[in-house]
Amino acid sequence: EGRDAYERIKNELKNEPVLILPDFELPFKLHIDSACSQGLGAAFHQRKIVDGEPREGVICYISRQLKDSEARYGATQIECLCLLWDLEKLHYYLEGAVFKVYTD
Repeated sequence: EGRDAYERIKNELKNEPVLILPDFELPFKLHIDSACSQGLGAAFHQRKIVDGEPREGVICYISRQLKDSEARYGATQIECLCLLWDLEKLHYYLEGAVFKVYTD
């Protein structure tokens, strides 16, 4: 049973979503989202050509819980806070880079 679990985990780690290294010559995608009273988060992506096929890869995921005072913000303010926080956390990747932000 333990060996089966080990093999299952090993196989899952071989499949997507496996994190990729950034290529600063290519544009980035930042998908942001916030849960109105819960937290902030983002998925940082990049599209690369792998074996002649375009593939979307995740560079990193980031998230945090809202502070008590932030939980009282309106939905628009929380979404803006999410964008600002994500840009701050990922500024090492984003400064001078081409990127698009996707939000709901």
